[in-house]
Amino acid sequence: MTDVALIPTVTDETPVRVRFCPSPTGTPHVGLIRTALFNWAYARHTGGKMIFRIEDTDAKRDSEESYNQLLDALDWLGITWDEGVNVGGPHEPYRQSQRGDIYQDVIAKLREAGHLYESFSTPEEVEARHKEAGRDPKLGYDGFDRDLSEEQIAAYRAEGREPVLRVRMPDEDITFTDLVRGEITFKPGTVPDFVVVRANGQPLYTLVNPVDDALMGITHVLRGEDLLSSTPRQIALYRALIDVKVAQYMPLFGHLPYVMGQGNKKLSKRDPESSLFLHRDRGFIPEGLLNYLSLLGWSLSADEDIFTREQLIEAFDVHNVLSNPARFDIKKAEAINGTHVRMLDAADFRDRLIPYLQANELVGAELTERQQEILAEAAPLVQERITLLGEAPEMLEFLFREDSEIIPAADALKGLPENTAEILDAGIAALEAAPEWTAESIQEALKSALVEGLGIKPRHAFGPIRTAVSGKRISPPLFESMVILGKESSLARVRAFRATR
Repeated sequence: MTDVALIPTVTDETPVRVRFCPSPTGTPHVGLIRTALFNWAYARHTGGKMIFRIEDTDAKRDSEESYNQLLDALDWLGITWDEGVNVGGPHEPYRQSQRGDIYQDVIAKLREAGHLYESFSTPEEVEARHKEAGRDPKLGYDGFDRDLSEEQIAAYRAEGREPVLRVRMPDEDITFTDLVRGEITFKPGTVPDFVVVRANGQPLYTLVNPVDDALMGITHVLRGEDLLSSTPRQIALYRALIDVKVAQYMPLFGHLPYVMGQGNKKLSKRDPESSLFLHRDRGFIPEGLLNYLSLLGWSLSADEDIFTREQLIEAFDVHNVLSNPARFDIKKAEAINGTHVRMLDAADFRDRLIPYLQANELVGAELTERQQEILAEAAPLVQERITLLGEAPEMLEFLFREDSEIIPAADALKGLPENTAEILDAGIAALEAAPEWTAESIQEALKSALVEGLGIKPRHAFGPIRTAVSGKRISPPLFESMVILGKESSLARVRAFRATR
């Protein structure tokens, strides 16, 4: 094994190369994407490279659908990569399933140098030896095959046994400085010799992951805290890879804090809050969600929660990531998203509403000229009032419906005053006589007729008109909405509602 003191390591002068290497299983969840985000932000902050490869050697669980969803998720958030799938680069291919020959070449070098040894023991035999020695039978592999004689190996082979290949763990402390958690030491014997090649010759994740990192020159391994326990294995294997000249240096490791859900439990893939696409469907915008995910273990400053992509890149340093678990707070995420919604250019905001209006069948694949007109005038009425784009269709629905389709909601009817019919009659007369159809003119006409004429308080006076026009108890600004609908449509709705009172 290479002398630890002589192992080359990454320094401040080494160009940063980080990687994101998910398995294509299931739909992208926020913890996984937070890991991609931190790697990307660090690469962009340092002027380094982001490598995106796919660990797809588990044929039973991996799927092309999940792979495409990963691409979709990163593309939506604007997380880009410099080398990897769909981009190419000097270390192709970037899918593990296509790198089999590379792994076999490395396995041969490691075997020849004595870093791997054949292990014939079955799990049952390992447990039996632990029991016989009075140890916990679940302790794991006991190192029995480390120093088998040639005769013992021949006898096992004569029985028809096929060995796995294990890495010989060092007999001294393994210490490293975690970029997030500081110095961490694993005592000898706490991590048993581990399998890297199955009996059928197929390499395991425990081998191919560090091999790919080594061959691709990864300098900083930034990954979830749940992988911390596997780091001594990676370090031991890296020492062997450096010895056989597959790796140039030992990378730096940084383990990112858990993302917690409700009840201070680790956010599970099954939790609705963990689904990236669910947040997108509800109306999060990339700017808002990117901002919030950045706060899961990091902050721009003690009193700044809102920042742009450019500010994140300028400020992000993995050394400032916190080790404490980060809780996913949906209310805070929505509030931050709402701020970013309000920061959007008016035309940009308008265009981003279209898919949500289409999903609610308020407009078709192509907007008519009238629908475009309505949207252009209505979007500014809700931009200051929503936190999620998905809230807009319900608020704007009445503007895109035919007059005959407006059916007052139960909660809107419940709050109407007893003299609703009188209010509607006075309102119709005032609107018919309005000198022009502007928000100011409509407001003045209704105020004069209802507040001053009937002596009704403003908050009660306009409720029946709002219910008639929108069908809702709460709507975007009433007078501006009536301008968008036009005089004829607005009056038709109020008259139709009056006929039911």
